[in-house]
Amino acid sequence: MSLRFQFMKPAHLILQDGTIFSGSSFGYAGSKHGEVVFNTSMSGYQEILTDPSYQGQIVVMTYTEIGNYGVNALDVESSKIYLSGFVVKELSPTVSNFRARSDLAAYLKKNRIPGIEGIDTRALVRHIREKGAMQALIVTGPLTNKTSLVKKAQKLPGMEGQDLARIVSCQKPYQWKKGTESFMRASKNARRQKKYKVIAYDFGIKQNILRMFVDHDCQVKVVPGDYPAQKVLAENPDGVFLSNGPGDPAMCTYAINNVQKILGKKPIFGICLGHQILGLALGAKTYKLKFGHHGGNQPVMDLSTRKVEITAQNHGFAVDCEHLSDVLVSHINLNDQTVEGIKHKKLAAFSVQYHPEAAPGPHDSHYLFQRFIDLMR
Repeated sequence: MSLRFQFMKPAHLILQDGTIFSGSSFGYAGSKHGEVVFNTSMSGYQEILTDPSYQGQIVVMTYTEIGNYGVNALDVESSKIYLSGFVVKELSPTVSNFRARSDLAAYLKKNRIPGIEGIDTRALVRHIREKGAMQALIVTGPLTNKTSLVKKAQKLPGMEGQDLARIVSCQKPYQWKKGTESFMRASKNARRQKKYKVIAYDFGIKQNILRMFVDHDCQVKVVPGDYPAQKVLAENPDGVFLSNGPGDPAMCTYAINNVQKILGKKPIFGICLGHQILGLALGAKTYKLKFGHHGGNQPVMDLSTRKVEITAQNHGFAVDCEHLSDVLVSHINLNDQTVEGIKHKKLAAFSVQYHPEAAPGPHDSHYLFQRFIDLMR
């Protein structure tokens, strides 16, 4: 054993089914709980950490070494870390990147997020794929009472029935003005006249979505997830956006009711949880996936063009719109044939399950923002 590991505290991941994975602690030396899911992205860990859609979850990275380029103030998708814990095979002992301002361990410690390294992540991911995503505890220190800890894990509530979007949503409306260029330097977009007024419902919105709207000449107002539809319509926007977010979409009844009141009056575009909320508002049902889709390499086919997009995804629920006559399935997942996109046959409303803003991830799906612009035009 190297000197590095000899001086690290032990840490343990205790799954709801009684399985225990042990490794070494990094970041915050404390205990947290959440649903264990795995992410297949090779990079982009800071964007993953700050994605509000991971509220209430412990994320396992399938790529072997994480942390080699450190962290910085630019690669964030929200104001803080939302996930409950972070599990990696190996934490890079060195940081090498001109943009780095800190290392991953210090970043997690500052945000009071426990991390575990040195466990067999391949075995853990295979276990989740076979048994399904489940609740778990992260415990730092010696494992003294396994039986009581397993019982504690078994009592943790699952994702079904939880409205986590209300927890991560903003508390009051605000204007967003930064585009993707201003993300790195002064934006030319800031000086361009904004042609379209978009109201964006925040159920756990990622900032790169907002940047993409600014790039497409949109004036963006972000509102809380329970912002009344009457106020939205009174402000007369050109379009309404429904954001990504965590938890069970069926519990977001306030959002579903608002969308039903806006349908047919304003163009609507939804991403991820917003896609599920639109589906529910149109009469579809949602269901929990066995282990969800999390990562930057999910193949999706656009059924109108037969083109295959490689997409970034982060969700544990899916939409079932099999019996809806006015809703067309526009995209499907080529791995498991789940619905990845819908559009209404008569109304100006469409949505996708994946993340076209892709931070991190491929840029194959950027065209969807232009599709929304075309609807507003």
